Amino acid sequence: MTLLFQTCSVIFTLGNLVASQSQSPGWKEAINTTIINFNNEKMQITWAARKLFPTENVSFSYTFDEGKHKVWKQCTTYLLDQDYNAGCLFKTEGPTLAISIRNSNGSEEIFSKIFKSDFYIKPNRPKNVTFFWKEDAVTVSCNKPGRAVHCLRLELQYKSKFDKDWQSRISKCCSVGEQGFDPRKCYSFRVRLKRLAPQCNVVNYSSDWEAETFWMNGTLLDSCDDDRKPQSNTIIVLIFLLVVLLMMLILLILLCKWQRLRKSFMPAIPDPKCIFADLFSDHNGNFQEWINKTDHAMVQTKLENEDPECIIEAESQHEDEKNSDKQGSQEKIFLFSRSDENTDPKAAQIACLMPTSNTIASFAGFQILMNDDMYVMF
Repeated sequence: MTLLFQTCSVIFTLGNLVASQSQSPGWKEAINTTIINFNNEKMQITWAARKLFPTENVSFSYTFDEGKHKVWKQCTTYLLDQDYNAGCLFKTEGPTLAISIRNSNGSEEIFSKIFKSDFYIKPNRPKNVTFFWKEDAVTVSCNKPGRAVHCLRLELQYKSKFDKDWQSRISKCCSVGEQGFDPRKCYSFRVRLKRLAPQCNVVNYSSDWEAETFWMNGTLLDSCDDDRKPQSNTIIVLIFLLVVLLMMLILLILLCKWQRLRKSFMPAIPDPKCIFADLFSDHNGNFQEWINKTDHAMVQTKLENEDPECIIEAESQHEDEKNSDKQGSQEKIFLFSRSDENTDPKAAQIACLMPTSNTIASFAGFQILMNDDMYVMF
């Protein structure tokens, strides 16, 4: 069946080429024309008017009749190039088309051609395109056209934001699948219909691309820039927090430095109200009474703070009952009395610092405990 289809296509192509050689006898060179049959609905024929006919404005006529008695129709919708007729747009009415280009008044034919309009079909965009995701694979499908489905192929192109070139995948109309997509990447997709050449077309025509769509892990996005926004927002928030913390740290350092400078150059003045608090509360402002009490309290406090306690001991030397031969006067241990300490604070301080005596010294009938580091004042 495939071989038969290919054979018929070759025959149609040859027939079209033979038919396209028909030209007016007076025109030696063929005029390059661009022929497009939009989905077998509208025909568009264009030529290089400024290059081929720089001095006159040509006219265009066409017919889809195949018999001897053809009815020619004048073009009603011209395509202009600087006010010169450069093409014609008209409705497709049959598989065989004959065209004729004449001078401005139509008296002389400049160029003519007969061809199969079906060999110049440009399909419309695919309709109702759907994406079906399953893990890392996607299947893209569209509605089937009303005619010549076997001559169409569905082309899928995609690329991630890290790719420079499009990756292409072509399959029979009207479904195409691909797999191996990274769920962490955003991909751009676009699809179109292609018409097979030379099996079905003389010219390799494809439809316009359907609107580009953006997908990431099976989720439709407005653009591939959307997946960058969360990360960008997070970075902005972190930078903002770091700036705030840095500013707070700088302010604290400056505050500490300011306190130190303030203490150095402007020392704090003590408040006298704490010293004179009881002058008015206890003595009703009587300064003489307050100062006398304050002096007495200071002296008493000074005496209480002098911590070393002097232990005064006076012991009588008892007679030795065991040693009857030794009789003497009563042994006395002479120590400084507390009264002497009160009259002479310096002597009291010396007595308090006296170490333990190791030697007994006799003087005027008194025995004094002393060591090498002490001395006695009389």
